[in-house]
Amino acid sequence: MADNSKTEDTASDSLEAAKNATNKKEKLADQVMQNPQVLAALQERLDNTSLTPSSYIETFPKAVIRRIDALKKLQVKCAHIEAKFYEEVHDLERKYAALYQPLFDKRREFINGDAEPTDAEAEWHSENEDEEKLAGDLKNAVVIDEKAEETNVKGIPDFWFTIFRNVDMLSELVQEYDEPILKHLQDIKVKFSEPGQPMSFSLEFHFGPNDYFSNSVLTKTYKMKSEPDKTDPFSFEGPEIVDCEGCTIDWKKGKNVTVKTIKKKQKHKGRGTVRTITKQVPNDSFFNFFSPIKVSGDGESLDEDSEFTLAADFEIGHFFRERIVPRAVLYFTGEAIEDDDNFEEDEEGEEEELEGEEEGEEEEDAETDPKKESSQPAECKQQ
Repeated sequence: MADNSKTEDTASDSLEAAKNATNKKEKLADQVMQNPQVLAALQERLDNTSLTPSSYIETFPKAVIRRIDALKKLQVKCAHIEAKFYEEVHDLERKYAALYQPLFDKRREFINGDAEPTDAEAEWHSENEDEEKLAGDLKNAVVIDEKAEETNVKGIPDFWFTIFRNVDMLSELVQEYDEPILKHLQDIKVKFSEPGQPMSFSLEFHFGPNDYFSNSVLTKTYKMKSEPDKTDPFSFEGPEIVDCEGCTIDWKKGKNVTVKTIKKKQKHKGRGTVRTITKQVPNDSFFNFFSPIKVSGDGESLDEDSEFTLAADFEIGHFFRERIVPRAVLYFTGEAIEDDDNFEEDEEGEEEELEGEEEGEEEEDAETDPKKESSQPAECKQQ
């Protein structure tokens, strides 16, 4: 009986102690909440805390989160269907490339002077027809030996080289010593991978006989992937270039513009004698385009500079495929470049207009609230 009494007393003392601790906490909480400075600090902290989507979702009941997980699984299935869609788009591109090719072959013949367009093929009504008519009348008024002039010009001189010069993305790659080689460029073709083969496309640069290399065609193949990443399927936005392969250029002796020879002096540590050695080092050139950085197959990551170079390479390959080859004449005349510039200017104009509207709204707010205006520093008023 004595032991039972002791146990009851101990339990009673523990319960009393717990009540006292709870009462102390409540009193302390009341005192804290009655302190204006503490309340202000808590409110500021709450105001500065942004509710992210993930933290918002975490507040949902488990049953709702379970349904959201089910939606994500459906989204992954959608990504795989989208990947199949792009595979069929690639098949369509291959099909229509065959339909385009006869037109591109005729384009090559006109450019290289292998054929002359008929009057019907050359008939074109431009927007500046009146100006061209006036220029034609003036030309007819001047006595010139047109026959002699025509016999000296074959096809469209420097067609592809002019495109390289007109397009900033390409002209940045071209060095002065590349120019005479590019003047031998006769055609650029896009070839798509065959059915059943991994998705890819190749660029073929066809050159005429020249003093620099013996290749008639230089190739660059871009390998593509059209499937969601297993670790991040929601990042899938369509096919992406994942790797590329160039080709070996058979340079003629002393004509390799991708390397340069330098002379370097070496001093012997013991005897003090000096000797001069020659060494070949890499040289900036467009033709480095055919010796791209190789993506590591063992999962090792590239350094930042290599990643940037590879990304730029992928962008150039895509630009050749999507813009240059299909619309070559418009990049030769500059019309496609003007269209691109106008599109960019329109976007900038819209941004400036929106910024002007926002500034106007701020000015109206300042006028209707003089206290707000007086509290702003001078720098903010100027903005």
